[in-house]
Amino acid sequence: MSASENILHAAGLAKSYQSGRGQLEVLHDCSLTLAKHERVAIIGQSGVGKSTLLHLLAGLDRADRGSIRFGERRLDAMGEAELAAYRNQHVGMVFQFYHLLPEFTALENVMMPILIGRDISTAQHRAADLLEEVGLGERRHHFPSQMSGGERQRVAIARALASDPEILLADEPTGNLDHENGLRVMDIFAGLHERHRTAMVLVTHNPELVIGFDRVLNMEPGGHLAAA
Repeated sequence: MSASENILHAAGLAKSYQSGRGQLEVLHDCSLTLAKHERVAIIGQSGVGKSTLLHLLAGLDRADRGSIRFGERRLDAMGEAELAAYRNQHVGMVFQFYHLLPEFTALENVMMPILIGRDISTAQHRAADLLEEVGLGERRHHFPSQMSGGERQRVAIARALASDPEILLADEPTGNLDHENGLRVMDIFAGLHERHRTAMVLVTHNPELVIGFDRVLNMEPGGHLAAA
């Protein structure tokens, strides 16, 4: 795989947090390269640093050491406004617990990332199309409280794709779902990837969910990644 095909490159990442017992080092010298259109799965037990890595790649947090490049741009050199634009325009993120706004409908939740810089009609059409893709076209005017957990996660997936990002990051997206709904969500991810070709990094503790990914990596404590 040539360097020109790479869309994201993280090298030597380290991240520590303050805890009651002093500094807790979560990542130490963690590196990852993601190619355009590639699907990468990272598996590992809770606490090894999977979510921390995704937060760094998404620009939600900054590393203590190391660098992250998106194309030719370095995230660690970006100001807060540049990072916000990176998150809004280039990265979609799916969390375990949905993070939908309860006072807004499914359609309005999906519209949120694309209201800036676009007219309402364009945002509505884009959101409606994505909800159709995840099988929720007829539920677009329902509120999160009127939906099942699996439906809420599908709304969250549609929202993550609203800005047509180059990268999709998914943090234990089936961790709050039963087995059947978890498999359905993974099928939706596969279909969306086939149609949109968005590069993807998904973290999970369940290796059964990532069969068919381009690469499956195992994360060890400290963030070391190796082929699973």
